[in-house]
Amino acid sequence: MYSALAAGREIGSGARPASPEVKPFELEEITIGELQDGMKSGKYTARSLVEMYSARIQEADKSGPKVNAVIEMNPDAASIAEQLDQERKAKGPRGPMHGVPVLIKDNIDTADRMMTTAGSLALVGSKPPTDSMVAQKLRAAGAVILGKTNLSEWANIRSSHSTSGWSGRGGLTRNPYALDRNPCGSSSGTGAGISANFAAVGIGTETDGSIVCPSSSNGLAGIKPTVGLVSRSGIIPISHSQDGAGPMCRTVRDAAILLGALTGMDPEDPATAASAGKSQTNYEQFCDPAGLKGARIGVARKYFGFSDSVDSLIEQALDVMKKQGATLVDPADIATLGKFDESELLVFLYELKADLNAYLARLGPSAPVKTLKDIIEFNERNREKEMPYFGQDLFLKAEAKGPLTEREYVEALAKNHQLARTEGIDALMTKHQLDAIVAPTGGPAWLTDLVNGDHSAGGSSNAAAVAGYPNINVTAGYLSGLPVGISFFGGAWSEPTLIKLAYSFEQATKARKAPKFLASIG
Repeated sequence: MYSALAAGREIGSGARPASPEVKPFELEEITIGELQDGMKSGKYTARSLVEMYSARIQEADKSGPKVNAVIEMNPDAASIAEQLDQERKAKGPRGPMHGVPVLIKDNIDTADRMMTTAGSLALVGSKPPTDSMVAQKLRAAGAVILGKTNLSEWANIRSSHSTSGWSGRGGLTRNPYALDRNPCGSSSGTGAGISANFAAVGIGTETDGSIVCPSSSNGLAGIKPTVGLVSRSGIIPISHSQDGAGPMCRTVRDAAILLGALTGMDPEDPATAASAGKSQTNYEQFCDPAGLKGARIGVARKYFGFSDSVDSLIEQALDVMKKQGATLVDPADIATLGKFDESELLVFLYELKADLNAYLARLGPSAPVKTLKDIIEFNERNREKEMPYFGQDLFLKAEAKGPLTEREYVEALAKNHQLARTEGIDALMTKHQLDAIVAPTGGPAWLTDLVNGDHSAGGSSNAAAVAGYPNINVTAGYLSGLPVGISFFGGAWSEPTLIKLAYSFEQATKARKAPKFLASIG
């Protein structure tokens, strides 16, 4: 159990807890390009990188500050890396990801010796028969899957009172900037782990905010792609209307490189058919330091106002954009904001039941649970371990829903797309001829509170999420030593433009600072 004592705080003393010491790390803040240069020169091998990151995880994730970002290590990572080293010697690298260690979220199937559990004890022992398309793409690109990251259990869809970063299997992930603060979710372990330099780059998944929020709270560049740009087959689902996997990295360039390795059509995910002619395998080409020059950017003011200090920080970010030659349309608000919140949740409840049951069926007869109903019953039987802090009200509501042919669902989905797309982002972009819309991603990391659950103050992920459109977080600055991100979002398939803008902003600010594993912010 995580408590004041577990965090190193002596109750009643009033003293600030001592921060754990973490040794300097040779690979700290290293980029994909620098790793490739190191492997080319012989300074590094893929195997040595696996060993160095594994030692870092042992030192700072499993002991020391105990960030608790990694839920399981890949026992075959070193041997896979060695094979890739031999291939490099014989044939040269496959591409920019060759030999690069990657951490992926524990809701992404791998057909290897690791489990895929979404953090739930109900899926302990579940070893999918085939790789997810994301895992296939990573392996094909020559990446080394180093391990799986902890997450908000079931990607935060079990309860409306949950604590982000906690799962029954994995326990609580902490924020490496201040260990008593929350890493946000649901891609909590990827956010905390990549920020803490436990791997070169990472993969998260998002339904609404689950890539961009932990990217903001952990000082990362995170890309939530257009639904259909990256296949979701073999990923434990919430909603086929909104789910997506994407890169979470320390730099926009690394995120762009990783995104290019993930794209492509997949007959098992019909949404990817729409990406034909719209996807790229090289997004690094859009990393233009002058990318803001001449851009028209809308400022979504209705997403501001939840924090004076965040507003002040984002104002500074807007000034940077103007100085880099962007034209700001301010305000540029989404007219339908607030009108699709209820219909979004309704769609989730219907799709969760249908999609999760379909995923479990894909696992075959050896699956430890076969349906959402089985999971609910498992949680009840194992209440002490699975529900010590929060329940499963959303699971119960989803189980009560009927099939996807029901009128209530069909109308809610149509409403979502009409309000978030046609009358929302699309209408705003057309009206003002915008290249992108910007808003604060959220506030600085809140204190983790397992008793009351999350208490985030604000966020801007919902319009892009409900529309199924891309969203990129990049660090805007720091408040009391905690990172705060800004989001760039826009129309379908606008990743090239968003990467160009986010990269240009990142290069103008160079805001990211590595975390210091403080016990607390005084």
